[in-house]
Amino acid sequence: MKRIYKGLLGLSAIALLSLGSCKKYRDINTNPNNPEIVDIKLLLPSAEAGIAQQVGGKFQVIGGMWSQYWTQSPVASQYRVVDQYQIAGSDVNNGWNGLYADALMDLQKIVELSGSQKNYAAIAKILQGYTFQVLTDQFGDIPFSEALKGESANITSPHYDKQEDVYKGIIALVQEGMNELDPNSPAPGTDDLIYGGDLSEWQRFGNTLLLKMYMRLSVKSPAMAEAGVDSLYASGIGFLEEGETAQITYGTAAGSYNPLYSEMNNAVINQTQNLIASATLTDSMNANEDERLTAFYTAGSGGYVGNDQGDISTETDASSFAIPGPAVGGNAVNLASATAPVLFISDYESLLLQAEAAARGWGDGDAAELFGRAISANFDAYGLDATDYLANARWAQYPAAGTMEEQIEFIITQKWFCMCGNEGLEAWTEWRRTGYPGFFVISKSSRIGNNFPQRFPYPDEEVTNNANFPGQKSITDKVWWDVN
Repeated sequence: MKRIYKGLLGLSAIALLSLGSCKKYRDINTNPNNPEIVDIKLLLPSAEAGIAQQVGGKFQVIGGMWSQYWTQSPVASQYRVVDQYQIAGSDVNNGWNGLYADALMDLQKIVELSGSQKNYAAIAKILQGYTFQVLTDQFGDIPFSEALKGESANITSPHYDKQEDVYKGIIALVQEGMNELDPNSPAPGTDDLIYGGDLSEWQRFGNTLLLKMYMRLSVKSPAMAEAGVDSLYASGIGFLEEGETAQITYGTAAGSYNPLYSEMNNAVINQTQNLIASATLTDSMNANEDERLTAFYTAGSGGYVGNDQGDISTETDASSFAIPGPAVGGNAVNLASATAPVLFISDYESLLLQAEAAARGWGDGDAAELFGRAISANFDAYGLDATDYLANARWAQYPAAGTMEEQIEFIITQKWFCMCGNEGLEAWTEWRRTGYPGFFVISKSSRIGNNFPQRFPYPDEEVTNNANFPGQKSITDKVWWDVN
């Protein structure tokens, strides 16, 4: 059953993260905010909220714009560099530091201090695997084997591991955490903001996370991916099902806002509506008479229409365009946006991962059934009925008699629809892996010509402070697994 935790402990953890999110840390291997000994029951919610702060904040903005759900309003400018494909290392400093020096270090402290409370360590390792995947998918090679060892081994300039080795390492880390989950040992309670200490759901989350990792390697290392997927099915653990979305929810009290809404309400942006709908998404959803438009967006005076991606040259009034709706945290002046959840892995993402595995002939799922269930789960998440869409929409008609590639195109394109505004970073990452949807357009503001961005630049603080920094990458350089 889906759980919503809005207790004092959870909101306090989120409030602390909101207050500390603008701090910058020189050393990603140490966390100056933590004293030497901290109660792990405080560290766990702090780490979970810390991950959500980055995945649901600036990373969500970049992912949402590069997934062509959103574009910069022509009458504002806060995220113009994102549409220009010209983000700099300074734009990702806080995200990198927030995940390394905050969330990952909190999780490492849990592992070190857990003692007999081994379920805390197990959950921490699973979440470390999740967080390292977020980092390596956006940046490529990252510190992994020498990361988080500033205190234990005095490593303050960690070497970078190749992404191939990072993937092998995070798969092993998640497997280790799953193996350590023990129903006979004490489990977290409300201090676990995601599942409230439900170890069965953490098992399925871990299995689903591994499925996502293996599917990421489906083209680059298909033999490894297939063997890995088959082992997940053979384990009998299962995957996240309807109502088991891994998420953190928020409140309307100051300090407990959804990270995206919080950013839009800071002293700099001050409720300016920078994000508006991209025509890439709205045109396609309108063509399919997709009711999810009403959940993902708030209509403008022109209805549910978007602007061309990156078009800032002609419009002087943006009121005709739809804007991100409060259900995804993107309406700057609607307090309901403050309560939008940040999703780690959704139930519909899990079902579509299983559908793709089945389409590739891996595991024992029914791709068409899983595809339909995923659509229904996505509609359900926003209080909508999928019946008409399933019966009539083009992108809901799974091509069971088609080629494997045609089936994958439908699965990933439908995943793109489902993730609108709620898992933007993952949608962009899946586009890089597969090339779907196949109808993305180059931003009209592009400063890199007829090219799409393929990765994040490394943060400036790594360039400056890590003696073993391997060198900056071009935003058009693909990461190791991206052979599309």
